[in-house]
This record gives sequence, structure tokens and C-alpha cells, in this order.
Amino acid sequence: MADLSLWLEASGALAGAGGLGYAKFRAPRVYWSFVGLPAAWGRFTLSYRSTMDVCGLTVQPSGLRAFMVRNVARREVQPVPPRVRRVRGTSTGLRVTLRLPAGLEPADVVASSERLRHAWGVHSVTVIETKPGFVELRMTGYDVLRRVRMPRKAQPHDMIVPVALREDGTAFVRDYRKVPMALTLGANQSGKSMFQRNLVKGLAQLPVALAGIDCKRGVEQSAYAPRLSALATDPDRAAALLDVLVAEMESRFDLLSLYGVSDLWELPEKVRPVPIVLLVDEIAELFLISSKKDEERRERLVTALIRLAQMARAAGIYLEICGQRFGSELGKGATMLRAQLTGRVVHRVNDKQTAEMGLGDVAPEAVPMVTTIPPDKAGLAVAADSSGGWSRIRTPMTTQAEATAVCREFAHLVPDLPALDPFRPHVPAGSTPQSVPPLVKPVPVPE
Repeated sequence: MADLSLWLEASGALAGAGGLGYAKFRAPRVYWSFVGLPAAWGRFTLSYRSTMDVCGLTVQPSGLRAFMVRNVARREVQPVPPRVRRVRGTSTGLRVTLRLPAGLEPADVVASSERLRHAWGVHSVTVIETKPGFVELRMTGYDVLRRVRMPRKAQPHDMIVPVALREDGTAFVRDYRKVPMALTLGANQSGKSMFQRNLVKGLAQLPVALAGIDCKRGVEQSAYAPRLSALATDPDRAAALLDVLVAEMESRFDLLSLYGVSDLWELPEKVRPVPIVLLVDEIAELFLISSKKDEERRERLVTALIRLAQMARAAGIYLEICGQRFGSELGKGATMLRAQLTGRVVHRVNDKQTAEMGLGDVAPEAVPMVTTIPPDKAGLAVAADSSGGWSRIRTPMTTQAEATAVCREFAHLVPDLPALDPFRPHVPAGSTPQSVPPLVKPVPVPE
């Protein structure tokens, strides 16, 4: 009987160890919550002061504090590390809020983030300045970008669209009211189209008008036709569509002037025009020309794009431009247009120069990160903006069928914009829901 119980105990221990090993690779969130988080929290608590000391993140105490320690507490005066204000565990890592003492700045903590990562045995440490004098250490216990799972709370709302997952476990969002114009670069099979699918999937659920320019005869964007207000599939149609958008922008400026405001969102809701998001699939197709007679059309396209990029934000018209390269070799106006695109997302590229085109003028230190993205990590990218901040992100796997289904489901949200009706793509019968709830409740007419 004793042998049987011993055998059962050994089998249970082996099964538990095997289950933990399986969970570590197949269910990393579960493994981190039950094993990794307590271990990392313990290492952090026990070694915090010594780790900060050896990493050079301590300062000499003030004169008053040194006097009190030396004469009242009768202890040796030691350097002071940042004060821990809050420690909070998450499903992906550990969040620690620190109050920096006089003499330290966030850049000092950022410079030591790699040493802190190894000292506490976590996958990564990202330093975020929350307010003056405070930083947050966002530790991740495992590689959250290996198998992307978006946070449950990440849902599109108020012109904010969650698109990808950051390496610190938070959602990367496209906030059109803060970053109205953006550029996405990437080579073939880098995940650029996946990024656009997630963007369309989120935008389709919002009360906005979607316009697309896909000069590859619509092979990328025609699937989203039930939700598109306009689609141009060749340069000539693209030029006409851009002219209409410029005219729409000018008419909205007249409306803003009439109400004495400077932004679309300051207008009363009952007169506020619907926002418009223009998706350009391959920007190079609008710049390249094959003959002398195409130069006039090219100048018309480039001028319209630059005008929209410079002024359309106040009118509620936003640009989302994609391409493989976007440099001065495309011709006159390319650099000027790129300078107006605040948000930058760069996937795997074929050469360093392309990475510099996208990030060199906003976050040059992030360029080496782009050039090290392996071919088998589709969807992995570096996101940056004009503030100089950058982070690694990865887009969750979304098939075109899923994005198309969302576009069909929310086809009733296509707004009424008569100026875009000539560009409305043809939607085959049966591709939209048969029963669409009315946007306005019918009111019975009194007799």
C-alpha cells in the first residue's frame, strides 16, 4: 500500500511538472499567472535596492536625511533608490510605479532597462514616463508578440481603433484625433496588408465614411466594398476622387467658419459632418508615370494629397497611406507629403534606406530594430510618431474573410455623402445583410 501511495505521489508530481511545462509554451498567460508572476514579484522585492544600486540608479540622500540617519537612527548613510509607489501584477507581466529622487531622470532608467530585465528575470522592461517625477516599469514575463492576443477591453470607439499589440502587453491604437495622418511601410509578405485589414475591421464598426484608393485594380480593397463609400482602382479615378475630397474639405471649412470654430469636433452634433478616412494601398502607383502625358495627372494627384495632408485634419478627413517605399526617388512632392504623415509604422523592409525613410526623421534610434525583423515574423513592426517615442508591435492574425464579414455586417453604417456616390463600389446582390435595422425610428403621422 505504501508503494502504491508513493507511486501515485510520484506520478502526480511528474504530471504537474509536465503540465507546467506544457502551459509555459502553449498557455503562457496561465503559466505566468501561477508561476512566473509570484517568482518575478519575489525577485523584485528581495533584490530591488541592491539592483538599483549596481545599475547606478541611486543618488546621495539630502543633507537633512543624511543627518537624521547618522545621528538619530545611528546607521550608515546609504544611497537612495527611486521610491516604489505601486506594484501591480497583470496577465502578461508586472507594473511598477517609481518616484524618481532628485538627480535622476527617466532617461537614466531607460538606459538601464536591459540590466533590470536580466536582474529580475523577465522578458522585457519598458520605461514609460507617466508624469513629471514618476515612471512606470512595464515588465513582460514572456514574449507577448509570439502569439498575439489583444486585450479584451481593446474595442474601437471615438475614432480610436486598436490595431496591434505592443511588446509591453498594451494595445497599439490608431487615434485619428491625435494622429490624423499616418504612413505604413513594408516589403511583400511583411504583414502590411494584415495591418490594413485590422484597421478596416475596426473602422468598419465606427460611424465614419471609408474611401479607398487601390490602383492594383482593387485586388486588396474591393473585398471591403459593402462598407466603402468610395473606391478608386486606377490613377484616373484616384485623381477624380481626390478632387472631390478636396472640394469636400473646402465646403467643411466654410461650415467651420460659419460656426466660428476651428475643428470638426467643435461643431454641434446635429450639423457635424461624418469623418472620412482615406486608405491608399500603394502610394508609389500615384507617383510613377509611364509617359510624358501622365505628368499632368501626377501633378494633380500629388497636389491634392499634399493639400489633404496639410489641412484636412480640421475638416475631419484623415489619411492612411501604405507602400513599400516612400522616398524622394518617387519624384517631386514625395518628401513634402511624407513630412505631413505624423504616425509611422514600418514592417520588415528590403533595405536600410527604406527603414530610414519611415523612421529616420522621427525616431532614428529605431531604424536598427526594423532591419533585424526576420522574414518568418509577419506582422512584426516598429511604430513611432513625431514625439520621438517608438515601440515594437505585432498585428493579430486576421484573414480577409473575417474583415470582409465585418464590412458586410456593418454595411448599414455607410453614411449618405452625395459627393462620393459616383465612386461607390458595386456590391453584388446577397453580399449585404437582408434585414438592416433602420437608422431612424419611424414616427407615426398624426391624423
